[in-house]
Amino acid sequence: MVINTDQLSFHFGDQQVVKSLSLQVPEGCIYGFLGPNGAGKTTTIKLLLNLLHPDNGTIKIFDQDITTHRIEILSQIGSLIEQPAIYSHLSGRENLCNRALLLQVPVSRVDEMLELVRLKQAANKKAGQYSLGMKQRLGIALALLSDPKLIILDEPTNGLDPNGIIEIRELLMKLVREQGKTVFISSHLLAEIERMATYVGIINHGEMLFQGSIEELQGLSKPLVHVELTDSADAANLLGRSGYTVSDVRDGNLFIPYTSKEDTGKINTLLNQHGHVVYAIGKVQKDLENLFLSITQNS
Repeated sequence: MVINTDQLSFHFGDQQVVKSLSLQVPEGCIYGFLGPNGAGKTTTIKLLLNLLHPDNGTIKIFDQDITTHRIEILSQIGSLIEQPAIYSHLSGRENLCNRALLLQVPVSRVDEMLELVRLKQAANKKAGQYSLGMKQRLGIALALLSDPKLIILDEPTNGLDPNGIIEIRELLMKLVREQGKTVFISSHLLAEIERMATYVGIINHGEMLFQGSIEELQGLSKPLVHVELTDSADAANLLGRSGYTVSDVRDGNLFIPYTSKEDTGKINTLLNQHGHVVYAIGKVQKDLENLFLSITQNS
Protein backbone atom coordinates (compact mmCIF):
# COMPACT_ATOMS: atom_id res chain seq x y z
CA MET A 1 0.00 0.00 0.00
CA VAL A 2 1.33 3.44 -0.93
CA ILE A 3 -0.90 5.02 1.76
CA ASN A 4 -1.86 3.09 4.86
CA THR A 5 -3.49 4.79 7.85
CA ASP A 6 -4.70 3.09 11.00
CA GLN A 7 -7.34 4.47 13.38
CA LEU A 8 -6.64 8.05 12.23
CA SER A 9 -8.52 10.66 14.29
CA PHE A 10 -8.51 14.45 14.41
CA HIS A 11 -10.45 17.14 16.28
CA PHE A 12 -11.00 20.83 15.56
CA GLY A 13 -11.78 22.06 19.07
CA ASP A 14 -14.71 19.99 20.34
CA GLN A 15 -15.63 18.73 16.87
CA GLN A 16 -14.24 15.38 15.71
CA VAL A 17 -13.61 15.76 11.99
CA VAL A 18 -11.86 12.44 11.28
CA LYS A 19 -12.90 9.30 13.19
CA SER A 20 -10.74 6.17 13.34
CA LEU A 21 -10.06 6.35 9.59
CA SER A 22 -8.19 3.47 8.00
CA LEU A 23 -7.17 4.30 4.42
CA GLN A 24 -5.54 1.74 2.15
CA VAL A 25 -4.34 3.01 -1.21
CA PRO A 26 -2.70 0.39 -3.48
CA GLU A 27 0.30 1.27 -5.61
CA GLY A 28 -0.36 2.24 -9.23
CA CYS A 29 -4.05 3.05 -8.83
CA ILE A 30 -6.31 6.07 -9.08
CA TYR A 31 -8.03 6.23 -5.69
CA GLY A 32 -11.20 8.32 -5.63
CA PHE A 33 -11.81 9.83 -2.20
CA LEU A 34 -15.49 10.76 -1.99
CA GLY A 35 -17.74 12.39 0.55
CA PRO A 36 -20.24 15.25 0.94
CA ASN A 37 -19.05 18.75 1.82
CA GLY A 38 -17.76 18.74 5.39
CA ALA A 39 -17.18 14.97 5.39
CA GLY A 40 -13.50 15.37 6.33
CA LYS A 41 -11.82 14.89 2.93
CA THR A 42 -9.57 17.98 2.96
CA THR A 43 -8.68 17.48 6.64
CA THR A 44 -7.63 13.90 5.86
CA ILE A 45 -5.45 15.12 2.98
CA LYS A 46 -3.80 17.69 5.24
CA LEU A 47 -3.07 14.92 7.75
CA LEU A 48 -1.49 12.80 4.99
CA LEU A 49 0.74 15.73 4.01
CA ASN A 50 1.73 16.41 7.64
CA LEU A 51 0.11 19.86 7.53
CA LEU A 52 -2.01 18.77 10.48
CA HIS A 53 -1.04 16.32 13.22
CA PRO A 54 -3.47 13.55 14.19
CA ASP A 55 -4.82 13.15 17.71
CA ASN A 56 -4.61 9.37 17.36
CA GLY A 57 -3.58 6.79 14.80
CA THR A 58 -0.69 6.26 12.41
CA ILE A 59 0.07 7.30 8.84
CA LYS A 60 2.40 5.23 6.70
CA ILE A 61 3.30 6.33 3.17
CA PHE A 62 5.65 4.17 1.07
CA ASP A 63 5.74 1.85 4.14
CA GLN A 64 7.33 4.57 6.26
CA ASP A 65 5.87 6.50 9.17
CA ILE A 66 5.21 10.15 8.29
CA THR A 67 6.31 11.34 11.73
CA THR A 68 9.82 9.84 11.48
CA HIS A 69 10.47 10.03 7.69
CA ARG A 70 8.67 13.28 6.88
CA ILE A 71 11.15 14.87 4.44
CA GLU A 72 11.91 11.60 2.65
CA ILE A 73 8.20 10.90 2.14
CA LEU A 74 7.11 14.41 1.17
CA SER A 75 9.90 14.66 -1.44
CA GLN A 76 8.11 11.90 -3.36
CA ILE A 77 4.64 13.50 -3.21
CA GLY A 78 3.12 16.16 -5.46
CA SER A 79 -0.03 17.80 -4.16
CA LEU A 80 -2.72 20.36 -4.88
CA ILE A 81 -5.01 21.28 -1.98
CA GLU A 82 -7.99 23.59 -2.42
CA GLN A 83 -6.61 26.64 -4.27
CA PRO A 84 -3.23 26.37 -6.05
CA ALA A 85 -0.38 28.21 -4.26
CA ILE A 86 0.69 30.56 -7.04
CA TYR A 87 2.22 34.04 -7.17
CA SER A 88 -0.21 36.31 -9.02
CA HIS A 89 2.48 38.85 -10.01
CA LEU A 90 4.58 36.15 -11.73
CA SER A 91 3.87 34.50 -15.06
CA GLY A 92 2.95 30.83 -15.28
CA ARG A 93 6.48 30.00 -16.42
CA GLU A 94 8.04 32.06 -13.61
CA ASN A 95 5.87 30.27 -11.03
CA LEU A 96 7.13 26.93 -12.30
CA CYS A 97 10.77 28.12 -12.51
CA ASN A 98 10.55 29.42 -8.94
CA ARG A 99 9.23 26.05 -7.72
CA ALA A 100 11.86 24.19 -9.76
CA LEU A 101 14.65 26.15 -8.01
CA LEU A 102 13.06 25.52 -4.62
CA LEU A 103 12.78 21.77 -5.25
CA GLN A 104 16.16 21.61 -7.05
CA VAL A 105 14.46 20.23 -10.14
CA PRO A 106 15.98 20.79 -13.62
CA VAL A 107 14.42 23.89 -15.20
CA SER A 108 13.96 21.83 -18.39
CA ARG A 109 10.96 20.23 -16.62
CA VAL A 110 9.13 23.58 -16.76
CA ASP A 111 8.44 23.43 -20.50
CA GLU A 112 7.41 19.77 -20.20
CA MET A 113 4.84 20.68 -17.55
CA LEU A 114 3.49 23.66 -19.53
CA GLU A 115 3.02 21.36 -22.52
CA LEU A 116 1.46 18.64 -20.38
CA VAL A 117 -1.25 20.90 -18.91
CA ARG A 118 -1.67 22.92 -22.13
CA LEU A 119 -0.51 26.27 -20.81
CA LYS A 120 2.36 26.83 -23.22
CA GLN A 121 0.63 29.67 -25.07
CA ALA A 122 -0.16 31.44 -21.76
CA ALA A 123 3.24 30.69 -20.21
CA ASN A 124 4.37 34.35 -20.14
CA LYS A 125 1.05 35.79 -19.01
CA LYS A 126 0.74 36.92 -15.37
CA ALA A 127 -0.86 34.14 -13.29
CA GLY A 128 -3.16 36.74 -11.70
CA GLN A 129 -4.76 37.20 -15.13
CA TYR A 130 -5.42 33.48 -15.55
CA SER A 131 -8.96 32.14 -15.50
CA LEU A 132 -9.91 29.84 -12.63
CA GLY A 133 -9.43 26.80 -14.87
CA MET A 134 -5.98 27.98 -16.02
CA LYS A 135 -4.93 28.52 -12.40
CA GLN A 136 -6.08 25.00 -11.62
CA ARG A 137 -4.03 23.58 -14.51
CA LEU A 138 -0.99 25.56 -13.31
CA GLY A 139 -1.53 24.10 -9.82
CA ILE A 140 -1.49 20.59 -11.29
CA ALA A 141 1.70 21.42 -13.22
CA LEU A 142 3.31 22.57 -9.95
CA ALA A 143 2.24 19.32 -8.28
CA LEU A 144 3.80 17.23 -11.07
CA LEU A 145 7.01 19.26 -11.42
CA SER A 146 9.20 17.08 -9.17
CA ASP A 147 8.08 13.86 -10.95
CA PRO A 148 6.52 12.47 -7.74
CA LYS A 149 5.58 8.83 -7.16
CA LEU A 150 2.36 9.82 -5.39
CA ILE A 151 0.05 12.63 -6.55
CA ILE A 152 -2.53 13.95 -4.06
CA LEU A 153 -5.16 16.24 -5.56
CA ASP A 154 -8.03 17.91 -3.72
CA GLU A 155 -10.85 18.78 -6.16
CA PRO A 156 -8.43 19.27 -9.11
CA THR A 157 -11.16 19.92 -11.70
CA ASN A 158 -12.63 22.95 -9.86
CA GLY A 159 -13.34 25.71 -12.38
CA LEU A 160 -12.54 23.61 -15.44
CA ASP A 161 -14.83 23.50 -18.46
CA PRO A 162 -15.87 20.06 -19.85
CA ASN A 163 -12.85 19.92 -22.18
CA GLY A 164 -10.52 20.78 -19.29
CA ILE A 165 -12.05 18.07 -17.12
CA ILE A 166 -11.55 15.50 -19.87
CA GLU A 167 -7.93 16.63 -20.36
CA ILE A 168 -7.14 16.29 -16.64
CA ARG A 169 -8.82 12.87 -16.52
CA GLU A 170 -6.83 11.62 -19.50
CA LEU A 171 -3.62 13.11 -18.08
CA LEU A 172 -4.03 11.33 -14.73
CA MET A 173 -4.89 8.01 -16.38
CA LYS A 174 -1.84 8.36 -18.64
CA LEU A 175 0.45 9.06 -15.66
CA VAL A 176 -0.78 5.89 -13.94
CA ARG A 177 -0.73 3.75 -17.07
CA GLU A 178 2.59 4.84 -18.56
CA GLN A 179 4.62 6.02 -15.56
CA GLY A 180 3.24 3.85 -12.74
CA LYS A 181 2.20 6.84 -10.61
CA THR A 182 -0.32 6.51 -7.79
CA VAL A 183 -3.06 9.17 -7.74
CA PHE A 184 -5.18 10.01 -4.70
CA ILE A 185 -7.95 12.37 -5.73
CA SER A 186 -10.87 13.87 -3.83
CA SER A 187 -13.77 15.09 -5.89
CA HIS A 188 -17.49 15.83 -5.81
CA LEU A 189 -17.78 15.00 -9.55
CA LEU A 190 -18.88 11.41 -9.06
CA ALA A 191 -19.27 10.64 -12.75
CA GLU A 192 -15.64 11.70 -13.30
CA ILE A 193 -14.39 9.44 -10.51
CA GLU A 194 -16.42 6.57 -11.97
CA ARG A 195 -14.68 7.05 -15.33
CA MET A 196 -11.11 7.04 -14.02
CA ALA A 197 -10.81 5.57 -10.51
CA THR A 198 -9.91 1.93 -9.86
CA TYR A 199 -10.42 2.19 -6.07
CA VAL A 200 -12.86 4.27 -4.06
CA GLY A 201 -13.16 5.38 -0.44
CA ILE A 202 -16.42 7.00 0.71
CA ILE A 203 -16.48 8.97 3.98
CA ASN A 204 -19.14 10.92 5.82
CA HIS A 205 -18.88 12.68 9.19
CA GLY A 206 -15.21 11.65 9.20
CA GLU A 207 -15.94 7.91 9.09
CA MET A 208 -15.13 5.46 6.31
CA LEU A 209 -18.37 4.01 4.97
CA PHE A 210 -16.93 2.02 2.07
CA GLN A 211 -13.49 1.21 0.72
CA GLY A 212 -12.65 -1.09 -2.16
CA SER A 213 -12.51 -1.43 -5.92
CA ILE A 214 -15.09 0.12 -8.25
CA GLU A 215 -16.26 -3.43 -9.04
CA GLU A 216 -16.81 -4.16 -5.33
CA LEU A 217 -18.77 -0.94 -4.95
CA GLN A 218 -20.98 -1.74 -7.91
CA GLY A 219 -21.49 -5.20 -6.43
CA LEU A 220 -23.31 -3.59 -3.50
CA SER A 221 -26.22 -2.73 -5.76
CA LYS A 222 -28.44 -5.52 -7.00
CA PRO A 223 -29.05 -5.30 -10.76
CA LEU A 224 -32.50 -4.53 -12.10
CA VAL A 225 -34.36 -5.13 -15.34
CA HIS A 226 -35.37 -1.75 -16.77
CA VAL A 227 -38.39 -1.81 -19.09
CA GLU A 228 -39.49 1.24 -21.07
CA LEU A 229 -43.00 0.89 -22.45
CA THR A 230 -46.36 2.58 -23.00
CA ASP A 231 -48.66 1.86 -20.02
CA SER A 232 -46.34 1.21 -17.08
CA ALA A 233 -49.10 0.98 -14.45
CA ASP A 234 -51.07 -1.68 -16.37
CA ALA A 235 -47.84 -3.56 -17.16
CA ALA A 236 -46.85 -3.51 -13.48
CA ASN A 237 -50.20 -5.07 -12.52
CA LEU A 238 -49.76 -7.75 -15.18
CA LEU A 239 -46.26 -8.62 -13.96
CA GLY A 240 -47.46 -8.65 -10.33
CA ARG A 241 -50.24 -11.13 -11.18
CA SER A 242 -47.65 -13.27 -12.98
CA GLY A 243 -45.41 -13.59 -9.94
CA TYR A 244 -42.86 -10.83 -10.59
CA THR A 245 -41.89 -8.19 -8.03
CA VAL A 246 -41.92 -4.69 -9.50
CA SER A 247 -39.41 -2.50 -7.59
CA ASP A 248 -40.40 0.84 -9.09
CA VAL A 249 -42.86 2.35 -11.58
CA ARG A 250 -42.36 5.83 -12.99
CA ASP A 251 -43.10 7.72 -16.22
CA GLY A 252 -43.34 4.76 -18.56
CA ASN A 253 -40.50 2.86 -16.87
CA LEU A 254 -40.61 -0.35 -14.84
CA PHE A 255 -37.84 -1.79 -12.66
CA ILE A 256 -37.83 -5.48 -11.71
CA PRO A 257 -35.10 -7.39 -9.80
CA TYR A 258 -32.79 -9.07 -12.32
CA THR A 259 -32.40 -12.86 -12.12
CA SER A 260 -31.18 -14.05 -15.53
CA LYS A 261 -31.14 -13.27 -19.26
CA GLU A 262 -33.74 -16.00 -19.79
CA ASP A 263 -36.09 -14.44 -17.26
CA THR A 264 -35.64 -11.02 -18.89
CA GLY A 265 -36.69 -12.62 -22.20
CA LYS A 266 -39.77 -14.11 -20.54
CA ILE A 267 -40.77 -10.68 -19.16
CA ASN A 268 -40.47 -9.21 -22.65
CA THR A 269 -42.55 -12.02 -24.18
CA LEU A 270 -45.24 -11.74 -21.50
CA LEU A 271 -45.59 -7.99 -22.05
CA ASN A 272 -45.74 -8.38 -25.85
CA GLN A 273 -48.35 -11.13 -25.63
CA HIS A 274 -50.61 -8.80 -23.65
CA GLY A 275 -50.37 -5.95 -26.14
CA HIS A 276 -47.65 -3.82 -24.49
CA VAL A 277 -45.20 -2.13 -26.83
CA VAL A 278 -41.75 -2.48 -25.22
CA TYR A 279 -39.43 0.31 -26.39
CA ALA A 280 -36.40 -0.92 -24.46
CA ILE A 281 -35.53 -3.65 -21.97
CA GLY A 282 -32.22 -4.46 -20.33
CA LYS A 283 -30.15 -5.02 -17.20
CA VAL A 284 -29.09 -1.89 -15.27
CA GLN A 285 -27.15 -1.15 -12.08
CA LYS A 286 -26.95 1.93 -9.92
CA ASP A 287 -24.31 4.37 -11.11
CA LEU A 288 -21.74 5.69 -8.66
CA GLU A 289 -23.85 8.77 -7.90
CA ASN A 290 -26.83 6.71 -6.75
CA LEU A 291 -24.63 4.30 -4.80
CA PHE A 292 -22.92 7.25 -3.13
CA LEU A 293 -26.25 8.78 -2.14
CA SER A 294 -27.61 5.51 -0.74
CA ILE A 295 -24.41 4.90 1.29
CA THR A 296 -24.06 8.44 2.70
CA GLN A 297 -27.77 9.00 3.39
CA ASN A 298 -27.88 5.85 5.51
CA SER A 299 -24.87 6.93 7.62
